[in-house]
Amino acid sequence: MKTAPRGTSSGGPGGLRSFVARRLTLGVFQTLAVVLLVFALTEALPGDAAVALAGDQPDPARIAAIREAMDLDRPAHERLADWAAGLPRGDFGTSLTSGRPVAEYIAGGFGPSLLLAALTLALLVPLGFGLGVLAARREGRLIDRLVSSVTLAVYAVPEFALGVLLVTVFALKLAWLPPTAVGYGTDLIGHPAVLVLPVLVLLARPVCSLSRLVRAGMVDALASPYAAHARRYGVPGARVRYAHALPNALAPAAQQLARTIDWLLCGVIVVEALFVIPGLGTVLLNAVAERDVPVVQGLAVVFGVLTVVLNLAADVVAYRLTPRAGVAA
Repeated sequence: MKTAPRGTSSGGPGGLRSFVARRLTLGVFQTLAVVLLVFALTEALPGDAAVALAGDQPDPARIAAIREAMDLDRPAHERLADWAAGLPRGDFGTSLTSGRPVAEYIAGGFGPSLLLAALTLALLVPLGFGLGVLAARREGRLIDRLVSSVTLAVYAVPEFALGVLLVTVFALKLAWLPPTAVGYGTDLIGHPAVLVLPVLVLLARPVCSLSRLVRAGMVDALASPYAAHARRYGVPGARVRYAHALPNALAPAAQQLARTIDWLLCGVIVVEALFVIPGLGTVLLNAVAERDVPVVQGLAVVFGVLTVVLNLAADVVAYRLTPRAGVAA
């Protein structure tokens, strides 16, 4: 039977470099596909931005002037080339409604969204892993059934319904917390009470899925032959759990965390709209309502690139933890 040369095995440095190179190449093509798809979809949107900007009673001459000023009268391929050429420099174009650079909208909304994501992750990792390990250690017992039942029930509640429930109880009935961020501007970190309910809503479903994933990975690892072999050799139970079983749950957990971060940064529109958080989701909703195509395009590209980068990082971490996965990849 042939053995792989030193440094080129699936788990060696050469294998890791080859895996990263393949993933980077794939990521470049995925990013290009995102740019083309975003432009094509926004071009296919119904209506005319020039007509929307012209007012309730648009004059044909005014519409023509707006189209010319905004370069909307140029062929689509020319506008695509100019727009794509500016993306590597951070030039996402100019807003049709305000004339401001799209990058300013993205920078203004990125702070609140990043703050919500960071706070949620800071709580998600210890809670998700802690509940998963606790349930795995007590497999089949009351605490395991309780954790599994509660996480399943919480996961089944949509974010919007959970948010309305929390606002009703803690903001309207008990008056412990503010119901929305109206009046606080973008200085959310200076008013931590505003962040409590949004973070709870964002935390609810990810902590359930992560804990169940960690539990399943640890249960499988603890029931494996190598764990039983370690016990027979007198390896302490804590070392078997945390040095041997827990690492087997880290690879799928890392990929789940990447998907969660992607969702926190790119898919919190419902939560931001419910609590009036001035983040990227709110910027996107306003841009869609005003048919501000350049802002929509810029945000879509940012969301797409974030998704590609986060999944690339998760794949590399998963490969590093379980190198044999690179063979299938």
